[in-house]
Amino acid sequence: MKPSRSAASLVLALSLASCCLRAQFPQPDGGTLERGSLPEHWLSEGPKCMEIPEWQVHEYNPNFFILRQSPCTDYEKPFVFLFFGKDRAMLVDTGSRNGNLAPAIQTTVKNWLTRNNRTSVPLIVTHTHAHGDHIFGDKALQTLNDPALPITFVAPEIEATRKFFSIDAWPSGTGHIDLGGRVLDIVPIPGHNNVSIAFYDRNTGILLSGDSLYPGRLYVQDFPAFQASTERLIKFTEGKPIAHILGNHIEQTSTPFLDYPVGTIYQPNEHELALSRGSLLELEDTLLSMHGTPKRLALRDFSVWPQGQAFAVPNERAKSAQHMKEQKEKMWDHTTP
Repeated sequence: MKPSRSAASLVLALSLASCCLRAQFPQPDGGTLERGSLPEHWLSEGPKCMEIPEWQVHEYNPNFFILRQSPCTDYEKPFVFLFFGKDRAMLVDTGSRNGNLAPAIQTTVKNWLTRNNRTSVPLIVTHTHAHGDHIFGDKALQTLNDPALPITFVAPEIEATRKFFSIDAWPSGTGHIDLGGRVLDIVPIPGHNNVSIAFYDRNTGILLSGDSLYPGRLYVQDFPAFQASTERLIKFTEGKPIAHILGNHIEQTSTPFLDYPVGTIYQPNEHELALSRGSLLELEDTLLSMHGTPKRLALRDFSVWPQGQAFAVPNERAKSAQHMKEQKEKMWDHTTP
């Protein structure tokens, strides 16, 4: 039977809607996103601690900065992220132990103020989640008395996060923050940690995924929650331009399926930081393939790493400790080639 004109029109409309939903921009011209660049190499790929500053500061573009902690202060070498809007700035995470983040943030902010002919900018300090290697710098920033940088601190707790970002329901709802001409969406993604959240910057199309997706070991504390969060993040990003997915670490080498052991300081030829939405879809497919029974599984660019005694590999911790000791000796030895 030949379909009616109205039915045919409906099919066409649905097809066009589906097409437009997935076609990020009509032309490959960069669209409306603010452009930026990532470094070809991070200083953590260098072999000498004496040559590496406490924080490497990278300017993605004039209003977005990525900072990486030196491996010589902590092998976790996490990333933190600094956004600037017209009205205020926002720092996502504060680094790990021995990071001494405050001076690097003050210098970066004051350089931005000079460039923009300003004397001060309010700073929001928030977090991707509550683990120690991402909140250690909190106290130093909380006690910072800098008139150019008045700070509002968001505690890494569910209620404080939900309230500040106006998330109507946890974890099913979403929130947002307007920095002044720059809106970031906030998506709860518990599973790695109960207070894990993702940040989507509408200006650059960058998605911050915390420790829930990055080139390395994705430690899963709550498997059902982690799977649900992955699916929620996929639904949120559908139809949105995703320039990069940036996580908190690099633990993967540039060789497919091969990571650096826990405790690695010197990481030559490491994987690039940025992943794509395709990685998010791959993660979902991998989790679904487990049919509710978590297991450790290595993929090309990251590994799913459930936590708990049942998933431990014999002597893994001892091997990591020995590897870390050897790495430290090499990184601080000036005679090492």
